Amino acid sequence: MPTTGISKTPIQLLHEFGTKTNNLPVYTLEKAEGQAHNPSFSFRVTIGEISCSGDGPSKKIAKHKAAESALNILRGDATLNLPMTEPITRDVSKQTATQAQENPIGSLQELSVQKGWRLPEYFVSQEAGPAHKREFTLSCRVETFVETGSGTSKKVAKRIAAEKLLAKLRSIPTDNLNISLGIVNNTGCTWDKLKNSPGEKINMLKRSPLSIPNTDYVKMLTEVAEEQDIRVSYLDIEELSVNGQFQCLAELSTSPVTVCHGTGLSCGNAHNDAAHNALQYLRIMAGRK
Repeated sequence: MPTTGISKTPIQLLHEFGTKTNNLPVYTLEKAEGQAHNPSFSFRVTIGEISCSGDGPSKKIAKHKAAESALNILRGDATLNLPMTEPITRDVSKQTATQAQENPIGSLQELSVQKGWRLPEYFVSQEAGPAHKREFTLSCRVETFVETGSGTSKKVAKRIAAEKLLAKLRSIPTDNLNISLGIVNNTGCTWDKLKNSPGEKINMLKRSPLSIPNTDYVKMLTEVAEEQDIRVSYLDIEELSVNGQFQCLAELSTSPVTVCHGTGLSCGNAHNDAAHNALQYLRIMAGRK
C-alpha cells in the first residue's frame, strides 16, 4: 500500500523536496547540553537560502523541528504546492506553546545567529557573600550591548543576564539596532561567493577527505577563513556533554552565519572537533552545484 503524505514526517517531506529540486537539506548539530537524564539538543538545517533551527530532548526531535520550520517557510511560496499535514500543524501549535516558556540563553544565541552577530559572551563580574550563601553577578555581552544578572548560582545569574539582554535587543527597532552595532548592508561571505572562489585553500578543501588522523583542523580552518575573509570564533560551553566531554561552538561569519558544535576530552580537542565539523560544512556548501 503506498504511503500517504499525511503519515510523512517533516524530515521526510523536506528530503523529498530537496531531492526534487536537487538541493538536499544539510543538518548541523549546534548544541548538546544538559545532564544525561535531561539532555537538550539543537539542530540547524540549511536548504538553499533557507536556514532554520530546532530544539528538543533528542537529536531526532530537534532535527524534526528544524525541518518543520524550513517547511513552514517553503509553504509560504504558493508555487511550491507543498502538502499540509495534520501532524505538522499540531506540532507547530505545540512549538508555539513551548516558545512561550522559552529559555532566554538559547533564544539569545538563536537571535545572534539569525542576525549574524558574534555569539553571546558570559563572564563573572562579582562573587559576594559567605560560602554557604554566595551571590554571583554575571555579565552577558552581544556585540556592543551588555547586561548583568545576579543570583545564588552562576546558572541563575547567567539566565537573568541573558533574559535582560534579550528583552533589550527585542525592544530596539531593527534599523536603530543595526546603526548601534555599525551594521550597514554587510553581506559577508555568501555561499555563492564560496562556490565561485578561485582561492587555493578553499579548492584544496573541496578535494580533502578530512579524515587524516591527528590533523590540526583549527589551523586548517583558520587558513581557509583568512583566505575567504571569514571571522572564526570559539565559544566554550560550561556544561559537559551527555558523555562527560568538553563542548564548544565554532562560529563563522558567513552569510548566513554558520555555527558548528564540537566535543572532546579537553577544550582543545573540542575546538578541533568543532573546526573539523565547520570544514566539513564549508566543503559541502562550496562544492554544491
